Formats: sequence, structure tokens, C-alpha cells
Amino acid sequence: MPPTRAQIRPGITVDIVQKQDQPSGKLTRGVVAALLTKSPTHPHGIKVRLTTGQVGRVQATAPDDLGA
Repeated sequence: MPPTRAQIRPGITVDIVQKQDQPSGKLTRGVVAALLTKSPTHPHGIKVRLTTGQVGRVQATAPDDLGA
């Protein structure tokens, strides 16, 4: 189960899957710049924009940020 919106905030490191990588499941790691999904949960993950400008759905928080 992907993290909820409450578990994600700007500045944390996350693993996202970008739209073009959905079939392969390739993850991209980056730092959250903005949350784009308004609902508290989403079955495929909360959509975020990374500081690099990449957009995708959060699959996991990076181990460094667990419990932070």
C-alpha cells in the first residue's frame, strides 16, 4: 500500500513511478517539492512533483525518512 498524503510532505525523499514507467514499474528517487493529489489516499499513490520537476505517484518513502 502506497503512503497516504499525511505521510508525505515537501522536503522528504521518496520513490515515485512516473507515467511512462508504469508498465515496467521503474522507480525514480527524489525530494518532494509539491503534493499534487488533494485526496488523503489514492490506490496508485499520491501524485507529487519532485524538486527536479519530475511528476509521479509515490510508491514508498526512502528509508532515511521513515518515521520522520
